Amino acid sequence: MSVLVKICGLKTSQALDVALEAGADLVGFVFFAPSPRHVGVEAARALGQRVRGRAQKVALSVDAGDDELAASIEALEPDLLQLHGRETPERVATVRARFGLPVMKALPIAERSDLAAIRRYDAVADRLIFDARAELAATRPGGLGKRFDWRLLEKLQSRVPFMLSGGLDALNVADALRITAAPGVDVSSGVERAPGEKDPDKIRAFIAAARHGASTCAAPDKAMSRA
Repeated sequence: MSVLVKICGLKTSQALDVALEAGADLVGFVFFAPSPRHVGVEAARALGQRVRGRAQKVALSVDAGDDELAASIEALEPDLLQLHGRETPERVATVRARFGLPVMKALPIAERSDLAAIRRYDAVADRLIFDARAELAATRPGGLGKRFDWRLLEKLQSRVPFMLSGGLDALNVADALRITAAPGVDVSSGVERAPGEKDPDKIRAFIAAARHGASTCAAPDKAMSRA
C-alpha cells in the first residue's frame, strides 16, 4: 500500500524545507485570514517558488470568492485547489472549470449520515478530504486537532481518491491507515508545537510513521501473493 502525505498550513521556509526534505508529496498553504496558518499572497509567492517541483502545491481556501481564488492562484501557482468550506457541488464544479485546476473538496465527518455527501461531491471533485466536523462555535472548519471515528470509512466506496485528516499525528497515523486504507493522509496541527508553528521533528516523525504504516498495511497482501 502506498500513501500520499500532505503537510498543510506551512508558513515558513524552514518548515517547508523540512517537509520537502522529509519526502512530503503535497504541501499546503492556507489562504484564510481567521486561521493561525494563514499566509498572505506575497509570502505564498516566495514559499511557492521555493518548492521547485519537489512536491505538489495545494492552495487551501474557505468559501472564497473568485477574486480571492485568483489572487492565491497567481501568487502560489498551485497544482491543486482545496476547498475547505461549505462550497456546494455546483460551486466546486464552477471553480474547477473557471480556473482549470484540479479541486479537492473537504467534507466534515462526525457520524455515518455525513457520508451521504460523498455521492454529491465525488462526481465534481478530483479528490476528497475527510476532516472532523468542527463545533458549532468554532471560527474555522479545520486545523483543530480533532479526530472522528475512522471506522466510518472502513470499506468506503468513492469514485475519486480521498485523504484522511483531523487529529492525525505520528503516534496514530499507522492505526488510521490500517482502519481506513486511505490513499492519502493530511496533517497540520498534529505537527505543531503551537497553533500555526510547525515543529520540524514532528514533521519528520509524521512522514516516517505514515510511510512505515503504509508498508505495514501492505505486508499481508504481499505475503498472500507469495503463498
